[in-house]
Amino acid sequence: MSKKFPIETIAVVLGASGGIGSAISKYLIKERIFGDVIPVSRETNPKVDLKNEESIIELAEAVRSKNRELGLIVDATGLLHNGHVFPEKNLRSLTQETLLENFFVNAIGPILCLKHLSALFPRAGKSVFVSLSARVGSVEDNHLGGWYSYRASKTALNQLIKTASIELARSFPDHVSVAVHPGTVATKLSQPFSKAGLKLLTPDEAAIKLCKLIENLDSSDTGKFLDNEKNPIPW
Repeated sequence: MSKKFPIETIAVVLGASGGIGSAISKYLIKERIFGDVIPVSRETNPKVDLKNEESIIELAEAVRSKNRELGLIVDATGLLHNGHVFPEKNLRSLTQETLLENFFVNAIGPILCLKHLSALFPRAGKSVFVSLSARVGSVEDNHLGGWYSYRASKTALNQLIKTASIELARSFPDHVSVAVHPGTVATKLSQPFSKAGLKLLTPDEAAIKLCKLIENLDSSDTGKFLDNEKNPIPW
């Protein structure tokens, strides 16, 4: 049975300037599930650059200064493409730059956020770390190939979350760490790859589904890789 979050805990939303992160922040503020909601991006105060661990440490210190326990971290960050990084179609397209950029943003940054913020979870009472992964990070479900850097970085993220969930369960028995595929959402990240006829979720629709999933999580779910309906995805 799912548990409610302790009263007056804090929620931190990483990637709050993106479509899904912004929608999740607005939903959590509107629903008043938490005593405080802190949307975080590279433009906010405090701000976070996932490639700069010092900025993550400063975020943790800012959250600690609120003198409240941390109930929820939503990692809605992610990189699929930008001005100089694009999913590879073949081995010839692989570059060190693209691999490193994907791993920094999609795996290393999120787990460092969990590292520095996890000490603020309540020792007793529900807390959740949910990171937006991707179905293409499934090794078993990879039948098409391509997208080397993105796939591998999301696979790494899943393994990091699974490993952290085992450790955190020892100190925080009610804690849940999960990787979640949010569905295909109409954002700048997915726009270049949306197929004609494919049903896309709006950011608001995706946010509602994710927040409902979070509310229904309990400690038996920790370490899982789930879709937005709470169905398990093969590793």
